[in-house]
Amino acid sequence: MDAFTPAQTTELVSRIGAKKARMRIDKMFINSFMGGALISFGCALALSTNTAPWFQTNAPGLIRTIGAMVFPVGLIMVVLTGADLFTSYCMYSVVALLHRRCSFLDLLKTLFVSFFGNLAGALFFMAVLTGYGGTFETGAYKDEALAFAKAKCVTPEWHQIFLKGILCNWLVCMAVFLALSSREIISKIVSIWFPVMCFVGLGTDHVIANMYFIPLAIFLGAPKPLTVSYYIWKSMIPSLLGNFVGGGLFTGVVYWYLFLAGQEVEIHFDTMPLDTAVYEQGGPLEHQITATGAGTGYSSREDKGNGADTLPHSGNQGVSGFAKDFHARHFKKSNSASESSA
Repeated sequence: MDAFTPAQTTELVSRIGAKKARMRIDKMFINSFMGGALISFGCALALSTNTAPWFQTNAPGLIRTIGAMVFPVGLIMVVLTGADLFTSYCMYSVVALLHRRCSFLDLLKTLFVSFFGNLAGALFFMAVLTGYGGTFETGAYKDEALAFAKAKCVTPEWHQIFLKGILCNWLVCMAVFLALSSREIISKIVSIWFPVMCFVGLGTDHVIANMYFIPLAIFLGAPKPLTVSYYIWKSMIPSLLGNFVGGGLFTGVVYWYLFLAGQEVEIHFDTMPLDTAVYEQGGPLEHQITATGAGTGYSSREDKGNGADTLPHSGNQGVSGFAKDFHARHFKKSNSASESSA
């Protein structure tokens, strides 16, 4: 099976959480802004797809499933571009904290900055692009936007939104986890698609997605009780807490305990120096002439001629910078430097 094992994937989650904890705050905010905007593309497309009055009356489950099938485009863009979501930080930062690769203050910083960065991105997309852009301001589209927000915020009880938030981010973090375990682009897309489709089809609550859906209804003039303060208390807080439990406990804590607690997990590129670390996805590649014929091997343009061996059993010989970012020795050196400076 050409994928990282669950233990190796959990190790990658820990390394990513440690790397993100060291990101400059301005870059983290901008990256989170992009995450909020990109996830809103999927929200808008799903809302547009759900605007089907006949189906809403006669086949509500079918139209919800069809809408769920198009929603994953947002998370796919987030994951593949490296944008940040509060919901995935619930997993990354918790695992890195438990693995002692970041501090509790780092955890709070990443959650705080990513949450408000996502909020800024989602509100910008909602108000400027689809709000003033008029995407949902008339007819059945406006009716669906108002009805959808009411079903998300007004109809359910507080505890129901909290519990659905747990289900939601459990599935979202599983989508991110499965995407990390995949080694090439199509597998990553498929890995993201089905868990995300599941959480949308079940009608669960994603705190960042709701930053688009519910403010859009308020922007369009939703009737009371749907106001900003009502939204914050009735939807944002319970979905935020539920998402943290779903991502932090049911994925982060569980997989840390199963695979990392008291154990050392190596990934294949840890056996090579940083400047020759190999990862199968990406990197500037070119064909080379080998003993078995033209074009049957690959080498890195930057490393050609330096005598570095490529990693055995890696599937191909593509050299990229991914391993440099998440190399175990990198974190050992970083931690040693931090301890000596302290």
